[in-house]
Amino acid sequence: MDASSARRDEPPRSSRRSIATYFDHFAAAVTAWAGSSIAFGLAVAVVLLWAVTGPISGYSETWQLLINTGTTIVTFLMVFLIQQSQNKNDRAVHLKIDDLLIALKGADEDLVDAETLDEDRLIALASALTAHARRIARDKRRRSAEEGEPAGRKRQTSRAPRSRNDPRRDAGGRRRSAKPTAKGRSGGRLLARSKGP
Repeated sequence: MDASSARRDEPPRSSRRSIATYFDHFAAAVTAWAGSSIAFGLAVAVVLLWAVTGPISGYSETWQLLINTGTTIVTFLMVFLIQQSQNKNDRAVHLKIDDLLIALKGADEDLVDAETLDEDRLIALASALTAHARRIARDKRRRSAEEGEPAGRKRQTSRAPRSRNDPRRDAGGRRRSAKPTAKGRSGGRLLARSKGP
């Protein structure tokens, strides 16, 4: 009897979901509007209007209490709306990152629920990931250095050896100077004559 009466008194789950959905839409709309330029301009106008009415009311306690009470109520309500919207955005971001972690090869799937860990565990996990990233970068540098050395050696050894029987070189391997031809000699004389007085 007690269990059945408790079930009757309990609101249906569909109504709970509808209330949560309405609150979610309302919080998203209010937070989006609160971050707009219209809301900021309206807030500035209210403060200016309150400041102008100060001399008229003689800067009374009621005048001061009006702005204090109004801003306190608005701030108090906005905290819950902004926090609800922030929680929703955080959950959406975590879901997207979790999906990427599951889809990527080699990713640590233990990080899927990292947001539920305590602060000390998160700090230790961040240190381990930083050390792992540095180790990967060090291995990449070492691999690239090892791959670069044989290529340099190949370039050095790929040059054809100079033949000692090359007629253009003397016994010491130095390049022989070309003998001037008759045409070259006559051209030199003409050039010398043209330079002369």
